[in-house]
Amino acid sequence: MDLFEYMRSARQDKESPLAARLRPTTLEEVVGQQHIIGKDKLLYRAIKADKLSSIIFYGPPGTGKTTLARVIAHTTSAEFTQINATAAGKKDMEEVVAKAKELSGMYGRKTILFIDEIHRFNKGQQDYLLPFVEDGTLILIGATTENPYFEVNGALISRSIIFELQPLSIEDVKELIARAVYDKDKGMGAYDAVIDDDAADFLAKLSGGDARHALNAVELGVMTTNRSADGKIHITLEVAQECIQKRVLRYDKAGDGHYDTVSAFIKSMRGSDPDAAVYYLGRMLYAGESVTFIARRIMICASEDVGNADPMALNVAVSASLAAERVGMPEAQIILAQAAAYVACAPKSNASCEAISRAMETVRQTGNLPIPPHLQDAHYKSAQKLGRGTGYKYAHDYPNHYVEQQYLPYELNGEEFYKPTGNGYEAKIREHMRRIREEAAHGKAKETRNR
Repeated sequence: MDLFEYMRSARQDKESPLAARLRPTTLEEVVGQQHIIGKDKLLYRAIKADKLSSIIFYGPPGTGKTTLARVIAHTTSAEFTQINATAAGKKDMEEVVAKAKELSGMYGRKTILFIDEIHRFNKGQQDYLLPFVEDGTLILIGATTENPYFEVNGALISRSIIFELQPLSIEDVKELIARAVYDKDKGMGAYDAVIDDDAADFLAKLSGGDARHALNAVELGVMTTNRSADGKIHITLEVAQECIQKRVLRYDKAGDGHYDTVSAFIKSMRGSDPDAAVYYLGRMLYAGESVTFIARRIMICASEDVGNADPMALNVAVSASLAAERVGMPEAQIILAQAAAYVACAPKSNASCEAISRAMETVRQTGNLPIPPHLQDAHYKSAQKLGRGTGYKYAHDYPNHYVEQQYLPYELNGEEFYKPTGNGYEAKIREHMRRIREEAAHGKAKETRNR
């Protein structure tokens, strides 16, 4: 490193954002993520022993992915190189590979390549890395906010260990806030600031487990708040509220936030919890989710999970979909809330869902079994000569508009696909079917005796 590079690096360390300055350089300084860096955990042992294999850090923003990479950079004897997938191209990777081969061949030294936001690389760029990861030229450390099983090359995944980072707890974030305010070396202790407990609680809760979000608010508060009569900068609850005016929801429409929230929404309706259903509906709407997409999910749930236990649920869901699309936001949120609450409160049955699943599986296993001749179309010319429709019994000519005859293919005689439950309206369906079948069987037995 020459003099100019040294000065630039030193100046950057002083002038970089608080969240960057506070990044730890040792494992002992890391806050949170004890499920992967606790002293008895694999990652802790591997970093301490400097025996890393290729790994991928996966988790929400501000949970420490880059922090852990920097810790590794400060503890490893290997050459550590960092690139960001949003700006790097194949030429950058070719230079890294060339240098790695040189270091390995001349000095027997390993190279660790840290790729931030690795999901931004396209398939071709990820494929380029594969042989060098495979033969040990590079030890890959990838960081991504997206589910790596969706966004990262399967071959790279199979050669890496995935470590999932969790959102920091409120206590973890409060510890970092205190460090930020009072640490004179890396934090803002030189400003002689203090933060009230309720302000720290507020920032920690509203950060949503994203340390960077809370630290940015602390830095803004310290830098923009006038000193009080005692000469100190006081970060009060009012100051904190001004610095973090709106909670930022982690909700990427193509990522986990999207799928997790939708999943919770559907499961809440299925589980008959209207409060949770409306809450997750609110989260989706707040994050700008498509009204049409939400309406489709409600319609599916109305059929799949409510079914004939309350046939009106599907009507409500379909009507809400049409109304929400025509009305638009913000009024559409009222319509969707009505539909979600109705579906959540409705009696539940997945009998029709299971029925079609069983039917599809039977068709898969048995193929196109012959349809009984009496059910076949008898309207075309020469159909009767071929026996089509012969012997068919018209249901409306019989008591209860029901008559026993073979409807399923003969090979499936007695097979039962739809099994109504005892919930809601389906109990009436079950009782109705039981009654007309028993009466038909009784009438048939009586007719046989009279003969």
